[in-house]
Amino acid sequence: MAYYHRLGNIPPKRHTQFRQPDGSLYKEELVSSKGFSGIYSNLYHIHNPNNVISIGEPTPYSWEPAKEYGLKQTHLKTSGVGATGKDYLTARKMLMMNNDCMMGICAPEERKMDYYFKNADGDELIYVHDGEGVLYSQFGKLQVRQGDYIVIPRTTIYRFEWKEEGPLRLLVIESHGPIETVKRYRNEVGQLLEHSPYCERDIRPPGELYTESEKGEFLVQIKKGGMLHPYTYGHSPLDIVGWDGYLYPYALSIHDFEPITGRIHQPPPVHQTFQAWGFVICSFVPRLFDYHPLAIPAPYNHSNIDSDEVLYYAEGEFMSRKGIDRGSFTIHMGGLPHGPHPGTVEKSIGAKETHELAVMLDTFRPLFVTTQGLDFVDPAYPMSWRE
Repeated sequence: MAYYHRLGNIPPKRHTQFRQPDGSLYKEELVSSKGFSGIYSNLYHIHNPNNVISIGEPTPYSWEPAKEYGLKQTHLKTSGVGATGKDYLTARKMLMMNNDCMMGICAPEERKMDYYFKNADGDELIYVHDGEGVLYSQFGKLQVRQGDYIVIPRTTIYRFEWKEEGPLRLLVIESHGPIETVKRYRNEVGQLLEHSPYCERDIRPPGELYTESEKGEFLVQIKKGGMLHPYTYGHSPLDIVGWDGYLYPYALSIHDFEPITGRIHQPPPVHQTFQAWGFVICSFVPRLFDYHPLAIPAPYNHSNIDSDEVLYYAEGEFMSRKGIDRGSFTIHMGGLPHGPHPGTVEKSIGAKETHELAVMLDTFRPLFVTTQGLDFVDPAYPMSWRE
């Protein structure tokens, strides 16, 4: 993300005196990326952000690739899964991974977090498949709803509070590198270009500062090195009276992504929404189909050379797939061709539009099903192209 935002009260100049009503100084904190060379924000605390009361014993919080899974097209049948755990962290089930990213689901039973979470291992991209709530962080309140992508930069301290009624299901992607808007859609100063499928008006930063000034004992679970490190502080980490900068969590609705179409079938890069180290994220949204008189709307067969392709099916009926439900994953691995199921190509001819929604992850290094992912494998899927 690359545009300036500010909330609350801040001094006219960075690194200068900024005093509280009692005459004491507010405590300035620089949150920066790439050392001091990347995007950053300056935050102003009521209390010292280093005021640690205790540090608990770390516990493992990581996933492992399944051994000897082999090379096969894969369908993970997660559509019928209910709650995946009690709270936000225990409910996170990563189903596939490599050195650049992890992808999985999260459907917690509890709608409120009684602790804060900080991911110091990577950026997060959370797609709200079902649910509505609020993300509370040092940067303020961010209202989120079904269809939102939520980009959370690493080391952001946050907690979710979800509405009690209705289903709650999240798609979670963790990235080793920063998650950014697409470079080819930005000009030299970072502004999204006219032909970008979304613009700054569609991006929602935190809209209201949320300041917790009280002292007490506040637990922050910090993920670092595949472990959870419980830190207890003497005050809330959300004791911010103001901040400004370019680094903060934000939301972008998949419904605000404007599809790019053409006379003949367009390749997946036109659906790209985010980029990161080693992978991209694409959004498949309702759109008009190709308008060449002989166009075939269904995608053509494709052999991956440099990437593995994951599709998470959010809404609608995908013309090229049979036996796929809302909430399914398909993984089409490099080294194997994949394409529409038999009969779907002819059936697609003459169709004018689609109402599907899907999130796509394309990795540039092999992606592996995790040991947790094995529980959802559809063994019949690799043979589902038989005539």
